Amino acid sequence: MRLESKVAIVTGAGRNIGEEIAKTFAQEGARVAVVDLDKGRGEKVAGEINATHPDRALPLICDVSSGADVEKTVKAVVEKWGGVDILVNNAAWTDRKSVLDLTEEEWDKVMAVSLKSVFLCAKFAARVMVDQKRKGRIVNISSTSGHTGRSDATAYTAAKAGILNLTRSLAVQLAPYGIRVNSVTPNRIGSPVGEDVVPENRFVRNLVGRRGTPKDIATAVLFLCSEESDFITAADLLVDGGAMASRI
Repeated sequence: MRLESKVAIVTGAGRNIGEEIAKTFAQEGARVAVVDLDKGRGEKVAGEINATHPDRALPLICDVSSGADVEKTVKAVVEKWGGVDILVNNAAWTDRKSVLDLTEEEWDKVMAVSLKSVFLCAKFAARVMVDQKRKGRIVNISSTSGHTGRSDATAYTAAKAGILNLTRSLAVQLAPYGIRVNSVTPNRIGSPVGEDVVPENRFVRNLVGRRGTPKDIATAVLFLCSEESDFITAADLLVDGGAMASRI
């Protein structure tokens, strides 16, 4: 097992990509904090994990845009399992508006959940990793929306682009402590952000010729958190079926 005895925190783990990452980590031997703002979703995922891998999952309710909440969540994980080895920043929120229509409140919410949360979770988890001299792993989930402009999203594209360079800065700052930081860029995986159902007509254009699945992202994140990627940091891994290339 590639993550035997590791302790991981996965945000937005109550559905879609985050759920699959949490389940994949547990299958590979990790103990996983299933972090979600929705109590029911988090408990459901943790329950499914524990049914097959006893005591491998801990559901935690957390507003990842709140420093106090994030600090409390990290402390709960340390109290339960003794430390933190892996952090996956997956939680996100989106807008579907142009700059002409987006309100200041909508902008602030998207930035808080999608970008500020990465800063907060990395800060508190990395402090534990540094204090305990653990060679931790942090993976931030970006999006193809962070690489290109969109007519129907303003704050989301800015937040996901911010994740890309925040990842590089975190990698530079945490490298002296043996902590690797990378990002993964999906494209239209599973259901849209904030929704539970995949629309039948959801259009996906890429070089592979199929829709991506949450498992595609989970296996990429697993790789970046395993010893197999020990020489990789400050990188963004495109897991988009070649969608970015097909836009050229």
